[in-house]
Amino acid sequence: MEISAIKDQICDVCHKMWQLGWVAANDGNVTALLDDGTLLATPTGMSKSFITPEKLIRINAKGEVLEAAEGLRPSSEIKMHLRCYEKRPDVKSVIHAHPPAATGFAVAHRSMDMYNMIEDVAAIGSVPLTPYGTPSTSEVPDAIEPYLDEHDVMLLENHGALAVGSDVVTAFYRMESLELWAKITLNASILGGSYDISRQNIDKLIDLRSYYRITGRHPGYKKYPRDGGEPTDK
Repeated sequence: MEISAIKDQICDVCHKMWQLGWVAANDGNVTALLDDGTLLATPTGMSKSFITPEKLIRINAKGEVLEAAEGLRPSSEIKMHLRCYEKRPDVKSVIHAHPPAATGFAVAHRSMDMYNMIEDVAAIGSVPLTPYGTPSTSEVPDAIEPYLDEHDVMLLENHGALAVGSDVVTAFYRMESLELWAKITLNASILGGSYDISRQNIDKLIDLRSYYRITGRHPGYKKYPRDGGEPTDK
């Protein structure tokens, strides 16, 4: 894809995130990996509603700025994005946002390891809650790294959500699915409870990923205990 088209996708996604209320003020960040190994990144200190192609920054794999409009610099969360690309060669885009329902789970210190929605069981699987990390430091990339092998979507403790994909649109779709799923689960809780699909049917749904040509990683059946212990597939 031409770089101009990728820039347009990033801007479109930024505007959509703002319109959907996933970000406010300077929240959130988006990156995309280009064929030459360089990256496009949203600038820090700017509302996603104001992002235009000429405001995007081009950096190398070390986070060093190659091209930027005067006064602009990459998001302070760029270390988290770079770790995703380093550990996942299949990832070409990373999105971080604060979708309210999903972020509610993150601030409540609850992983989203429910298996109550057919589409999300197949496409995403359980969503872990990664340990707390101070923004802009190596604590955040270190916290997410253990989960990257199996997960395309994560909750960041007291922080927000992270989604990766084979392109900008795929990463956005995963974030969008996460937020709708969180809203549905909260509504189900108000109505008396959220109920998982049977384990037999969960396995069938996961097996359908290849049929539906779903890319990325999937953890299989995995539950994350609330006491901070090791996850289980039982």
